[in-house]
Amino acid sequence: MIRPAELEDAKAIADIYNRYIAESTATFATDPMTEAEMKEYIISVQGLYFVYEERGSILGYCYAHTWKQKAAYRQTLETTVYIVSEYTGRGLGKQLMTKLIDECRQEKYHTLIACITEENTESIALHTKLGFQKVSHFKEVGQKFGRWLDVVDYELMLDRK
Repeated sequence: MIRPAELEDAKAIADIYNRYIAESTATFATDPMTEAEMKEYIISVQGLYFVYEERGSILGYCYAHTWKQKAAYRQTLETTVYIVSEYTGRGLGKQLMTKLIDECRQEKYHTLIACITEENTESIALHTKLGFQKVSHFKEVGQKFGRWLDVVDYELMLDRK
């Protein structure tokens, strides 16, 4: 079941994210996020934050947040999606992102941006299936686990189906 994230979900969401921080290059974050920090983040996203829950367990989440701070960017959001690693490849990410895209369309946002580590081929495949198109490639802009990493941006124009 996909539903809006609640503050009570913060620990489960932080647990999912912290595993990605510790074990992957999907995020450039290097320090674990506390439950309190995650609660603050859920509040800051203002309603465009969803979880996939099954039998009382949060198996994944996604959200859209401000892409840039300047007012001219107010109709553009950046998306994020994470799935419990044991459940990747089962369509949960696609379901979550489809819900998020639909909600962003209803809210009259214009553009979604996905900033993805180039080696994260699963995320690239997901976003491509959802209609996102590659619009940029930044070489060696982040360093994690002693390696330089590239970042690619994918874009979805919401008012063009």
